[in-house]
Amino acid sequence: MKYIGAHVSAEGGVENAPVNAHKIGATAFALFLKNQRQWVAKPLSEASISAFKKNCEQYGYTPQQILPHDGYLINVGSPDPEMLEKSRAAFLDEMQRAEQLGLDRLNFHPGSHLQKVSEEECMKTIAESVNITLGKTKGVTAVLELTAGQGSSVGYSFEHLRFIIDRIDDKSRIGVCIDTAHAYSAGYEMKTAEGFDETFQKFHEIIGFKYLCGMHINDSKKEYRSRVDRHESLGKGTLGWDLFTRIMKDPNFNDMPLILETPDEDIWAEEIRKLKSWA
Repeated sequence: MKYIGAHVSAEGGVENAPVNAHKIGATAFALFLKNQRQWVAKPLSEASISAFKKNCEQYGYTPQQILPHDGYLINVGSPDPEMLEKSRAAFLDEMQRAEQLGLDRLNFHPGSHLQKVSEEECMKTIAESVNITLGKTKGVTAVLELTAGQGSSVGYSFEHLRFIIDRIDDKSRIGVCIDTAHAYSAGYEMKTAEGFDETFQKFHEIIGFKYLCGMHINDSKKEYRSRVDRHESLGKGTLGWDLFTRIMKDPNFNDMPLILETPDEDIWAEEIRKLKSWA
């Protein structure tokens, strides 16, 4: 079963996200669990938690269909001790919010070395951060997102993600999310049938599909190997439609959230309809 949706607004409370997802015909959704551009937010209220769970049940969304995303300020690989402490506290708060809502995964960008330490040292710090957080929470998987490799970001290769996974104590609670635009910009040629097969054979060999917890379904404004993270609406970017039809027909991507982060919200319902027609 293909679960297809978008990263919808949770403005006014997290309980509104499943309602907004239902309005566009989504069978999956992503959301921010608090304001993504603030370090601290007030705790989730019991009323909000209850309403979120009730709305998910009403519209048929299980945790398997939901991929929450943490805030943009967090860098759990930061070489700066003060920033690292702040990031770890915020990441723990996000994981605890997911736990409170009965969700089973939280997507996050691995982190950045800020040109101050090596990539390897940054990735070791990320693994340490995840281990600390998993030790203080339960039931929620930390989902590493493949990045485009823009700036000083790590996590732009399957080898990077494997390096981090290998250093996680509880491997039942670590996962991966592949963003199609990021992957293409990072140097995975998924555009052609041959490139698609080669990319996911590499993924199978280096990481393994058992770790795949979701995907971000985005076209790209930028070219192959650009190392620039810019999303485009499906079929309007450098990837084109064929990649997305292959994903929809491939059983490796069943039973996980397949989430649009494309820039034009007004056509999300149309994009979802097209993807569903190929599934």
